[in-house]
Amino acid sequence: MSTPAVPSVPSVPSVLFVCVHNAGRSQMAAAFLTRLGGDRVEVRSAGSAPAGAVNPAVVEALREVGIDISAEIPKVLTVEAVRSSDVMITMGCGDACPFFPGRTYLDRKLDDPAGQGVDAVRPIRDRIEQRVRDLLADLGIRATG
Repeated sequence: MSTPAVPSVPSVPSVLFVCVHNAGRSQMAAAFLTRLGGDRVEVRSAGSAPAGAVNPAVVEALREVGIDISAEIPKVLTVEAVRSSDVMITMGCGDACPFFPGRTYLDRKLDDPAGQGVDAVRPIRDRIEQRVRDLLADLGIRATG
């Protein structure tokens, strides 16, 4: 299922993925967008209540598809990160996400990988990859790889 069309954005759009802990869903989405969008998109991720580390099952699930996020650290969601992003994609942060007029906001409901093993994370990872590919298409950016 394709995402709703994204309104006009700059030639190098900035995308911010947000979930509560920035330890799973938003980290996976940012990693896929970085890989598939390359230098044609600026990528950020953050959490409304960041965890101390990225979920190890998420790290392993991404390693299986050739993406290494073992050095990533969950980041706190700041007003500046939202203000400097063209597209903000929320993945379960609810009302904790600030709103600024003129930005595109998309909410993506996905299972939370927190406390799950790698077997449970794989289908979440695969759904996120497909949604990132759909986002790139909506932005008019051809996915690499």
